[in-house]
Amino acid sequence: MQKKNYSYIGIALIILVFGIIFVPKIVDKVQKGETVEKDRMNIVGAERNTKLMYLKIDGKARRVPDFLFINQDSLEISNQDFNGKVTVMEFFFTTCPTICPVMNSNMRTLDEEFHGRDDFAIASFTIDPKTDTPKVLKEYAERYGVKSLNWHFLTGDLEEIHKLSNTGFNIFTGINPAVAGGFEHQGYFALIDKNGFIRSRRDKHGNPKIYYQGTDIEEVEMLKQDIKNLLEEE
Repeated sequence: MQKKNYSYIGIALIILVFGIIFVPKIVDKVQKGETVEKDRMNIVGAERNTKLMYLKIDGKARRVPDFLFINQDSLEISNQDFNGKVTVMEFFFTTCPTICPVMNSNMRTLDEEFHGRDDFAIASFTIDPKTDTPKVLKEYAERYGVKSLNWHFLTGDLEEIHKLSNTGFNIFTGINPAVAGGFEHQGYFALIDKNGFIRSRRDKHGNPKIYYQGTDIEEVEMLKQDIKNLLEEE
């Protein structure tokens, strides 16, 4: 029994010494954000070194479906106009009172980051084309300070646009009079490579992330890095 008591005393002393020496240092690092920041940078660094995946359905890489709409300058724009460009695509509407202002403020940071590049573009499809005429989209673009000629705000047939989102991208959009603005949609940004394929990074489990949350600053930063990676691809 006496030996057991000595063992307990020894263990207690070790714990006490550890607490006195190491715990304050750990707490100090956490308070300064060093531990969290290092862990985050390790994760981000690992993901940056991961080759971007193709979105595959039934073993076949998914391309952006064919489309033809009108942009804010009343010009016809099709999927072919984005060939040879890394493109970010989204679905929104100008009178959206919830996530769209955040999404397009974040999208503007992408436009600013890659401004002046002929091999980068943005396509913003309105899900409320009845309201969002080319004139309305032009005013909306000006309000957000859009200067790039390669950021297209697109309008057209309502059914075709919703088919593109729900079937082409599997990004939900729908009419719902019960919600603010009368429409509901997911706030995703889709990353498209120069050949029209949908691309994404892997998540922590090794599965494709598929899309990037347009309201999340960290995910937008991930997207910036992934755009750079695709721009460097041959």
